[in-house]
Amino acid sequence: MSDVTAPGLRTEADAPRPAPAGTGAPPRRGSRVRYALWAAGALVLLALPFYLERFWLQAGLFAIAAGIGAIGLNLLTGATGQLSMGHAFFLAVGAYGYCALAGDGGRSGGHELVGLGLPSWLAAVLAVVLAGAVGGLFSPIAGRLRGAYLGIATLALIFIGQHVLFNATPLTGGFNGRAVEPLSLFGVTFDDTETMVAAIPFQSAEKLWYVALAALLGCALFARGVLRGRPGRALNAIRDHNIAAGVMGVPVARYRAAVFVLSSMYAGLAGVLLALVFQRTVPDYFGMVLSLEYLAMIVIGGLGTVAGSVVGAAFVSLLPQLLTRYSDALPLVSAPGAGGVSPGEASRYLYGAAVVAVVLFLPGGLARIRPSLSARTPKEPA
Repeated sequence: MSDVTAPGLRTEADAPRPAPAGTGAPPRRGSRVRYALWAAGALVLLALPFYLERFWLQAGLFAIAAGIGAIGLNLLTGATGQLSMGHAFFLAVGAYGYCALAGDGGRSGGHELVGLGLPSWLAAVLAVVLAGAVGGLFSPIAGRLRGAYLGIATLALIFIGQHVLFNATPLTGGFNGRAVEPLSLFGVTFDDTETMVAAIPFQSAEKLWYVALAALLGCALFARGVLRGRPGRALNAIRDHNIAAGVMGVPVARYRAAVFVLSSMYAGLAGVLLALVFQRTVPDYFGMVLSLEYLAMIVIGGLGTVAGSVVGAAFVSLLPQLLTRYSDALPLVSAPGAGGVSPGEASRYLYGAAVVAVVLFLPGGLARIRPSLSARTPKEPA
């Protein structure tokens, strides 16, 4: 063959090659814009306690706690394909575990309560470990069941949990629940005593804001590392075709059990944070509706993505609070007990419709809606 190349044609050797690593090539414009947006968002989140009122801070704390729990459920359902209907049970384990470990006991509502009086930070850590241990007890079942069968099995946890929460009054306080011991960390007590910061009074919501942000960031980074590493590839293989994953050498039952324990620990941490925000645990909250809301979070936000978990959690958790706040100005929505559609019912209708819309028109969830930040260059003619 001739080595002569036709005029106007470029060979593979003449094609431009990307600059090797370490040569100081400038980053892409899209990456610079993305980093700038992340930095601006971080600054806004850090400054919010100085400007927002207590209602909005508490709403944000609920969304952050929901984001942590949704990340854990997405690891189980979105990445591994394991349906769980009992996520609220593990939130209750974390919340009530913290109350029993950090509380001093005493008498409340006519009941003698159990409390170990441990340091609150240690109680929070042990409550998360307790949620993981309870998930470990259930993990042999989770390792062998899949799909609707696991969903029905975890649904039993909700009924068991509700029975225990209402009847184990020395531990849970019964129908009225029990008070939550405020968190103490590095000599700071996260209660409603005012602490002046830059002439701004910081109470429990303002103080907890930064702890919650740090917890969400740590959980998100850890989950992202899991999904992008070798365990994430194994989990996706189990989700897509578990038989093929087993043939390739992936221990399917072990991975399913391990991710169930990890998801339970995420839920336990979310339960601890919710208890600290509510300042009182009530059994009615940890029921079937809460588990369904978490499933809606990961479907609306995007299955198998960390960002989708946070986006979906913010949507589902903030919607009822916004409707409650502005119920007077919204048509067909009235305050609770005033007749008509309550904010809670209206929010369930809306995010139920959002689930249907996402499944039909946006299978990737809200996290897949991303504007293109990279500058596109015209292609050279061949």
